Amino acid sequence: MTFAGMNYLAILIAAAAGFAFGAVYYMSLSKQWLAAVGKTKEDIAGKRSVTPFIVSIVALVVMAWILAGGIGHLGPGQVTVKNGVISALFMWVGFVATTVAVNNAFGGRKPMLSVIDGIHWLGVLVIQGAIIGAMGV
Repeated sequence: MTFAGMNYLAILIAAAAGFAFGAVYYMSLSKQWLAAVGKTKEDIAGKRSVTPFIVSIVALVVMAWILAGGIGHLGPGQVTVKNGVISALFMWVGFVATTVAVNNAFGGRKPMLSVIDGIHWLGVLVIQGAIIGAMGV
């Protein structure tokens, strides 16, 4: 396997795009998400903190960086949008969907939370994979 290096601009753009997708996604599904976690708007209204946003941004950068590394291992001439998306799908199925399902099952959460969060991370990874595939690693 050949490792093609890292395109840090692609990683940062992919992370920012993933964050933007998450903002739009969860704003559009806020009622369903609240129902899945068993909370109301009033429950979370006074508890807003920047910490989840910082954790999210750091996690998205790490996710894009690791995805770029995985895509880069495909070798010369293989870093494409198509292969970026395929790599993202494999990582989602193998790591993200499974982790979300297990954590929510043991947490006694509603299955809908796994669906909502799982689709979110699928969208994030596909967007990141497409960007990294287009821009190179």
